[in-house]
Amino acid sequence: MTFRLDPATAINDPNGIAWGMHPITWRNDDIPEVGAFNTLEDMLLDLADVGYRGTECAGFFPPKEVVKERAEARGIAIVAQWYSAFIVREGVDAVVPDFTAACEYLEYLGATRIVVSEQTGSVQGIRDVCIFTNKPVLADEEWTVLAEGLNRLGEIAQDHGLELVYHHHLGTVVQTKEETIRLMEMTDPARTSLLFDTGHALVGDGDVMGMLEATIDRVKHVHFKDVRPDKMKESREAERSFLDSFLAGMFTVPGDGMIDFTAPYQFLVNHGYRDWILVEAEQDPALANPHEYATRARAYIEGALLKP
Repeated sequence: MTFRLDPATAINDPNGIAWGMHPITWRNDDIPEVGAFNTLEDMLLDLADVGYRGTECAGFFPPKEVVKERAEARGIAIVAQWYSAFIVREGVDAVVPDFTAACEYLEYLGATRIVVSEQTGSVQGIRDVCIFTNKPVLADEEWTVLAEGLNRLGEIAQDHGLELVYHHHLGTVVQTKEETIRLMEMTDPARTSLLFDTGHALVGDGDVMGMLEATIDRVKHVHFKDVRPDKMKESREAERSFLDSFLAGMFTVPGDGMIDFTAPYQFLVNHGYRDWILVEAEQDPALANPHEYATRARAYIEGALLKP
């Protein structure tokens, strides 16, 4: 096993994209027992060995000093971290102190993005709520509160050298293409950007390219996540929650499901995107070995997306 990333053998994208992989492949923050046997060191070793250049932070990480030391030792960049915001429920003033601390943490680690999702009313973490038929919806005045709050947080993020990228997500107030477009239209492009996620676009709205095409000018961070069609159908029919759907295998890495990533990849490149794409797949690592699936994803990326 390679103990430090070798730039010469890492994924080298001729179009300038930096490829990484999300830590949820190794361990799940929403259900801590899923992947609890994996450590930060396990993840970093796999990333370095397979050839991914970066990752995001996760709740299971040790203190920031340890994260920085170990990531640098393995040659892996820390790119971003998820932040659950409750702007609508609590007001942005209540969110600012904790958000600022999250930005300070990411600045210390050398990250460049903070991933924000509004969690007021979210059902993504509730085990007995069907993700396919239940989601919170904002009133018109709440949209204004959210948009103005994000713009304020975006200024704070910039003070710490970070880009605020909003994550459209299943089971939240911003899930569909229509909702994502509305949020982008209501926020300041200088302060609020978008994380585009293929898996959430497909399951949440049924249209990967439609959402990307409508929001491309705001996309500053990307997750490539695939979907197994049989498992999505099975989960929909069984009225499963988000957590139970991914435990049942609805998500997987690119090349192992139904999404053709050549279209979104080429569209991003054609529109000048030259930043991070992180492979992501909520799976149970006891059933889907992270090193194996990281390797599968790399083979697909290089064979389908980067071939001449």
